[in-house]
Amino acid sequence: MNKSSKEFLYKYLDNASPTGFESSGQKIWLEYVKAYTDDYITDTYGSVAAIINPEAAYKVVIEAHADEISWFVNYISDDGYIYVIRNGGSDHQIAPSKRVNIFTDKGVVKGVFGWPAIHVRKDKNEATPSLDNIFIDVGCETKEEVLDLGIQVGNVITFDDELMELNGKYLCGRALDNRIGGFMIAEVARRLFENQVKLPFGLYVVNAVQEEIGLRGAEMMAARIKPNAAIITDVCHDTHSPMYEKKRDGDQKAGKGPVLTFGPAVQNNLLKMVMDVAESKDIPYQRAATSRSTGTDTDAFAYSGEGIASALISLPIKYMHTTVETAHLEDVEHVISLMYEFIMQLKDGHDFSYLK
Repeated sequence: MNKSSKEFLYKYLDNASPTGFESSGQKIWLEYVKAYTDDYITDTYGSVAAIINPEAAYKVVIEAHADEISWFVNYISDDGYIYVIRNGGSDHQIAPSKRVNIFTDKGVVKGVFGWPAIHVRKDKNEATPSLDNIFIDVGCETKEEVLDLGIQVGNVITFDDELMELNGKYLCGRALDNRIGGFMIAEVARRLFENQVKLPFGLYVVNAVQEEIGLRGAEMMAARIKPNAAIITDVCHDTHSPMYEKKRDGDQKAGKGPVLTFGPAVQNNLLKMVMDVAESKDIPYQRAATSRSTGTDTDAFAYSGEGIASALISLPIKYMHTTVETAHLEDVEHVISLMYEFIMQLKDGHDFSYLK
């Protein structure tokens, strides 16, 4: 990873990009990737596609999603405490004692998720964090004080955590799901540019919004671009970390390579090509299966319009939907390499159909 890539990685991942409020992160992403692409398009809700060879009729997408889970201010009590609802799949159990940023029209307000001390809990039934009892303290004693800070119902809230490295091998932080995907697809564009690759087809590098609440941004971009094929990247679980059940959750481990998923939404001819590329280029990969949908933007592309040949390349991470999501640096590089090598060998006009 060169210096400019690393600077982009930290700037982009440390920036807050809650679902529905992704615009600041999208600006950072676009400013970086547009140097390596020919054109770009945006839509009403903030999804972006940076395009190489935009005049081509045959279109290929590589895609990630830009949003992170967060909270909304839902209720302010008379004594100045703030109660929340989820924006996406936020985990109420990790909230107590976390620092937060509340985004208001007056700027960011700092706060903390409070929690009663263990001294007053240990001799009673142990209280469990839930949406009914977690609360934020911003140092106010009345509702009026909270309102004076600019805090209102509907303000979005993120945890206050930054990216770091563990043991020189892992990246750790909030919102790797899935801004690390946005980083990886941007690096594919950079590599194509720096290697002076002339593609015979149009490549749409898509960073979509609102995945965490139902793949909404991807649905809009799939309908607009109408690509011939789409490679989606997202994250999946490292099931070798404690408390997973491999019989149920599969067998994937961070550091052993990208995870390729089998399932109805995944187009098998496209998936086979991805696997062939991995094997021919000695890129390690793992396998996973899903019984119905993938739960990622793959589904939005696969079932858009008349159907788009779609495949999923996942980055295995530990501790998904926490503030310490953890990915192996070698896996990040291998995902980038696999997408790049796939693009390099794809022929213009390739037909992935099962029946011809």
